[in-house]
Amino acid sequence: MLCLGLSGGLERVHENSLELPKTFLHDGAAVLVRDGRVVAAVEEERLNRIKHSNKMPSRSIQYCLASAGVQLSDIDRIAFYATEAYCNAMLEYLFAAQPDVSVPLDARLLLPQLLAREFGTEVDPSRIFFVDHHLAHSVSAFAMSGFDQSLILTIDGGGDFLSGHVALGSGTEVTQLESFPENNSLGLFYLEVIRYLGYGLFDEYKVMGLAPYGDPAPYRALFEQFYELSANGGYRVYMDRIGPTLLRSIQARRKGMPFTQQHQNVSASLQEALEKIVFHILSHHREATGMKRLCLAGGVAHNCTMNGKLLYSGLFEDIFVQPASHDAGCALGAALMMSNELGRPAPRERLQSVYWGPDLEEDRTLEQELNAWAGHLDVQRSDDVASSAADWLANGAVIGWVQGRSEFGPRALGNRSILADPRPAANKDRINAMVKKREGYRPFAPSVLEEDAGEFFDLPDGKGEFPFMNFVVRVRDAKRSVLGAITHVDGTARLQTVSRNTNPAYWDVINAFKQRTGIPVLLNTSFNNNAEPIVDSAADAIATFLTTELDGLVIGSFLVKKQAATLEDWTALAVSLPAYTSLHQVRAYTVEDHQETVCEIRAGGTSRETISHEVFDLLMQIEGEAVLGDLLDTMTPNRAKRENLVEELRGLWEQRRIRLHPSQARP
Repeated sequence: MLCLGLSGGLERVHENSLELPKTFLHDGAAVLVRDGRVVAAVEEERLNRIKHSNKMPSRSIQYCLASAGVQLSDIDRIAFYATEAYCNAMLEYLFAAQPDVSVPLDARLLLPQLLAREFGTEVDPSRIFFVDHHLAHSVSAFAMSGFDQSLILTIDGGGDFLSGHVALGSGTEVTQLESFPENNSLGLFYLEVIRYLGYGLFDEYKVMGLAPYGDPAPYRALFEQFYELSANGGYRVYMDRIGPTLLRSIQARRKGMPFTQQHQNVSASLQEALEKIVFHILSHHREATGMKRLCLAGGVAHNCTMNGKLLYSGLFEDIFVQPASHDAGCALGAALMMSNELGRPAPRERLQSVYWGPDLEEDRTLEQELNAWAGHLDVQRSDDVASSAADWLANGAVIGWVQGRSEFGPRALGNRSILADPRPAANKDRINAMVKKREGYRPFAPSVLEEDAGEFFDLPDGKGEFPFMNFVVRVRDAKRSVLGAITHVDGTARLQTVSRNTNPAYWDVINAFKQRTGIPVLLNTSFNNNAEPIVDSAADAIATFLTTELDGLVIGSFLVKKQAATLEDWTALAVSLPAYTSLHQVRAYTVEDHQETVCEIRAGGTSRETISHEVFDLLMQIEGEAVLGDLLDTMTPNRAKRENLVEELRGLWEQRRIRLHPSQARP
């Protein structure tokens, strides 16, 4: 039996007509399950290159079908990650806000239409199902946990008019015990506070990383005004109190402003409040149910600091956190729910890996793709890339590491990673500045050989496997100065243990580094810059390598370095526009009482950047793709002007507003 689970939006990648709440449609994904086992899974953002994609997961579906060698008509059930009633309510909301939008106000009619439009085949409506959002979260965790029984907690911003629930898992069934209304959302509680720290939706993890720099005590009493704990694990949050109280009590931070001690203390108080509420809920239900094991899912379950506190508390004997706990994970839960209903439940096995995404091209194709960047890349083939990569790392290089199938979920787990020596504390600042272009306080995670984890990290008794970076753990006191680049300010780290059985290629490079340095640990962060999702394909990896200051790239069997490209090398490339961008000319006031025509390139309809008139004119000539040199020939023969235009285009490429790549039209 084949079951396809879906999350995400209702539009094609180039469309921006549906103005729905951001908390409704995001993190699009498709997951294909055959007889209870995952065949393929990928988030749409990895393929359409839009962070937290709110588009129809068309490419994800195509990938899943191709992986299994089937057509959409071969799928027994297709499940969407929200109830039909909720989807219809959102469609009615859309119609009220945009009455000119011509979409059916019935999700059961709309989804088959969207699938038929994308895949050119009619889909029997009887094969389409809508599932409870939080039940999908719960099943995605419990079915993958290997537990026969457990308590389950899902908490997020919202879905299906709720913000989470407590449930019991037993055998193949999940039974809800209690649900949390949306006005009690812990996800929205966290989001509302971080607005006053200069952050917004999807930035929650940044504040989690900032919290250890602060002291929760100065604002503890203030935060206690924002929530109330009650009997039987109950709680209430007072969202309307947060803004006015914070505005009276702190200097609100605007995006880009420096962080003050005030902001750090607020972050610490917020993190403490979240943990206090979650412990209150779980302590009650642990006692009431007698359950000794816990499953966590929902976006708030990505708060690995909270997860670490639960781990060390001993409240539960074992905890499983779904590695894709955000809404993309609902696609997994939805598919597993359908498979279970068809009598094909997931096997009761602990999830070991999530390498379910697209595989790298075979070596011959990969070599051709790399060689197409002649003048930009120096490419060498190696029979032992692990040893060569370890040499680079031990000598101070920061490299991209791309192998095998990509990971499902938000963590780079050794197949689409940036790697570095975990020892020099300066590496943290270096990578934050030169590659990620992000706040300097942000920590990086360690990947350690599973068999050596206990030597470097203070792990609870009997716990030695942490394959998904879901828990913040304590670095052993004696090792904190040794592991300066991955030890956070509070002496902790977001740990990944690496098994030779699960990922032999990644294990090999860490082990090779150990042989050279005595340290079985690497700094591991996601392979992307600040403007894009994690890379997926070889083309993504090359683009990110060339638009960051990475020292090297190891991809498949190839070792790649940069060359000093000439103007002619750049103009030999083709330029094209991603489907999510558009060009605009608008009249705008540039100074008081003076209007000018301003040229813009927009991404997703809202994100916009001003560009020069010359670059605007150049990009307007493109149909599909065009060789950059040919476009420049129509504009200017002046070398200095050509260099300036190329430099501006390279800046747009770095921000993923345009694409530069070898021409498909030339051999």
